[in-house]
Amino acid sequence: MEYVAVLLPSLVVGLLFWFAMKAIFNADRSERQAEARAQAEADAREAGRAGASELAAGERNPADTGNDAGNDAGAN
Repeated sequence: MEYVAVLLPSLVVGLLFWFAMKAIFNADRSERQAEARAQAEADAREAGRAGASELAAGERNPADTGNDAGNDAGAN
């Protein structure tokens, strides 16, 4: 019984440390996943805006589409 009384405080402190570290690592993992998800959403939103901007610019200025059929009529 003496051994239990001697080892029990160390075991309890060790278990508390283990639970604390487990909680810290789980929180860090969750935070990294949430950050990656938020970054992916922001990238998708930015890509959507860039695509919409290019589409809108093409609709406003059809001469920039690469079709020069009407721009050099009779230039030869």
